[in-house]
Amino acid sequence: MKLYRYLTGADDSAFCARVSKALNRGWILHGAPTMTFNGSQVIVGQVICKETDEEFNEDTDMITVLKVAS
Repeated sequence: MKLYRYLTGADDSAFCARVSKALNRGWILHGAPTMTFNGSQVIVGQVICKETDEEFNEDTDMITVLKVAS
């Protein structure tokens, strides 16, 4: 199964660390990052994906699968 996550947060070193941590745990960047301004700070987003050995079905608890994969 291919897992999908969309990380978002303030454009700061903590966000960069979250993305770097995910990359070092086997996640792969997918597409271009996004940026917006909420009136006081820049908010960024990045999609990441990861392949797992699990099979997807309609009853899959995605929250649990994502926690294990993280």
